[in-house]
Amino acid sequence: MGTGNFFWVIFYFASLCSASLANNAKINFREKEKKVLDQILGAGKYDARIRPSGINGTDGPAIVRINLFVRSIMTISDIKMEYSVQLTFREQWTDERLKFDDIQGRLKYLTLTEANRVWMPDLFFSNEKEGHFHNIIMPNVYIRIFPNGSVLYSIRISLTLACPMNLKLYPLDRQICSLRMASYGWTTNDLVFLWKEGDPVQVVKNLHLPRFTLEKFLTDYCNSKTNTGEYSCLKVDLLFKREFSYYLIQIYIPCCMLVIVSWVSFWLDQGAVPARVSLGVTTLLTMATQTSGINASLPPVSYTKAIDVWTGVCLTFVFGALLEFALVNYASRSDMHKENMKKKRRDLEQASIDAASDLLDTDSNATFAMKPLVRHPGDPLALEKLRQCEVHMQAPKRPNCCKTWLSKFPTRSKRIDVISRITFPLVFALFNLVYWSTYLFREEEDE
Repeated sequence: MGTGNFFWVIFYFASLCSASLANNAKINFREKEKKVLDQILGAGKYDARIRPSGINGTDGPAIVRINLFVRSIMTISDIKMEYSVQLTFREQWTDERLKFDDIQGRLKYLTLTEANRVWMPDLFFSNEKEGHFHNIIMPNVYIRIFPNGSVLYSIRISLTLACPMNLKLYPLDRQICSLRMASYGWTTNDLVFLWKEGDPVQVVKNLHLPRFTLEKFLTDYCNSKTNTGEYSCLKVDLLFKREFSYYLIQIYIPCCMLVIVSWVSFWLDQGAVPARVSLGVTTLLTMATQTSGINASLPPVSYTKAIDVWTGVCLTFVFGALLEFALVNYASRSDMHKENMKKKRRDLEQASIDAASDLLDTDSNATFAMKPLVRHPGDPLALEKLRQCEVHMQAPKRPNCCKTWLSKFPTRSKRIDVISRITFPLVFALFNLVYWSTYLFREEEDE
């Protein structure tokens, strides 16, 4: 009998323990969250129109700390001077009215998806052009309320922001695009924005831009004063470096090739008029089309860009090659005219000599020709004697290598072509040396 009672006592205590464990397991913490939310956000208990108190419950301004996570940078437009970015935006502040019991650490935080249930800072992006929230599948926003009254607001947004650019060094430039955040209605007496300590801005690791590289980013403050008060403002500066390889392949190398092709006309025969004209006009039109295509992708600014200097000089070289052929053609016709005049003069002299010899042969009384005592100014024998005297009177000159080399080419038109074959490449090489040294040095100075 004693053994049976002992068994029932053990069974009774075991059933009590199992019942208590079952009751603990059946505790619904989601229901606890609902009760806590009703307790702190119930009707007449919390007014979202009133801002939180300052630090330690004082009457100072509410402190809101900001941090950003840059998810992607879609486009950077030169012609519109803007860029598009997608980011996760977070704000954190303390509202002592939202403190609650965490049930011995079991409730880490409460989650809301309705921002109008609690007080929110009136932050706006001052350099924003367009923007939208993400609502697929559900709105990408949440609010977390921690037991000590700290509130974390997080949202994913896409923005198109203005980015004023200085294109003087384009395409060897660096651009600084800013993201500015400020309070719209609360002055610094009521609301102050601060960057979150530690790492206020994060950027996704595999960020890829087609024509730019994000070198670095800097955070700063930009409080603004107006006639209605001073407003808190934060900004982050994104430093972008333009990728030069794209422009080297698409602009600089094709322009160099067009300039070199225009020099081919210097090696063509001066009589090949259709070939030289068609080559010069074709390269000129192609270069003009290239220049217009470059300008179409850039805004109409009032200053000269680095690419304008390059395309302008290349266009001048191509146009100069076309003008060179016009000069060669004119010199060729002038040479032909001079050659015809010399030929006529030789024919006249030969005719006069033949007439004089015929006259001497027909004069039977004359046994020899008398040389005149006085030479006429136009007498060729007198000119020859004077030339010989001048040669003996003048001191011997050193031979000029350039003149000696040019004397191998009898016509002026041929000399112009030969000089152009050397002059154009040398001047273009000198221009490249000056151009790249100037703009690369200016880029280092700006850096």
